[in-house]
Amino acid sequence: MAGRPAEVSCNEGETSGLGDARRPVQYRLIPMHILVVEDDRDIADLVGRALEKAGYTTEILGSGRDALATIATRPPDLLVLDLMLPHVDGLEICRAVRSQEKTAAIPIIMLTARGDESERIVGLEIGADDYMGKPFSPNELVARVRALLRRANRQTPSTGTITYGGIVVDAERHVVSSNGADVTLTAKEFLLLEYLLRHRGRVLSRDVLLTDVWGYKYTGGTRTVDVHVRRLREKLPPLEEALVTVKQFGYKLLDPSPAAPPAAT
Repeated sequence: MAGRPAEVSCNEGETSGLGDARRPVQYRLIPMHILVVEDDRDIADLVGRALEKAGYTTEILGSGRDALATIATRPPDLLVLDLMLPHVDGLEICRAVRSQEKTAAIPIIMLTARGDESERIVGLEIGADDYMGKPFSPNELVARVRALLRRANRQTPSTGTITYGGIVVDAERHVVSSNGADVTLTAKEFLLLEYLLRHRGRVLSRDVLLTDVWGYKYTGGTRTVDVHVRRLREKLPPLEEALVTVKQFGYKLLDPSPAAPPAAT
């Protein structure tokens, strides 16, 4: 299925080489492409219609095996992924996407009909950026898609790098290293890290992190913040000591870094 791409006119007097040189030319902007992997056709069609109405193009697949082949050849801008799928389940797909450099940064929203929180936490731990339980509101799904894509593709206004202990973040290129070694982060992990670095020394509640980093009032509970913080600590060893938990509230990134040299006197 294909969404309706936006169109803009060039300045009067420009030409495409076809017809009147002073006639405005319509340039077709390429819309974001979203892959929906869902074996329930009714749900898949509902999601597809909602996303297309919002201006995205969609491709719908009902098999995990087909999804892996498609992602490898035509990586989407975002992946809406059901947990329970034939041939290859959503967790395996998520793990495979995150393990490849070409696809590691693709935002992933996982859909699940299961009420067991542990299944959702596993999905977040292996790299899903977000999850929604069935039944869900198509409008809320679109809002979450917009939030993820906006943050994954935004132009960072700052220039240069952010340095914290042994961590170096290139905010423009979305490149992170720890003690000289490159580190691969998901889009949401990168945004959470950047937010923590820019607000170092402040105690940040889980609700504030959900609102400012995830971009909406998250209804799935604050456990997703804990999962992403744990992943950052695992991938970036300097954070194990520097990113402290404020009991029953949130997190604080120490300032200065415990690894930083003492100030000269």
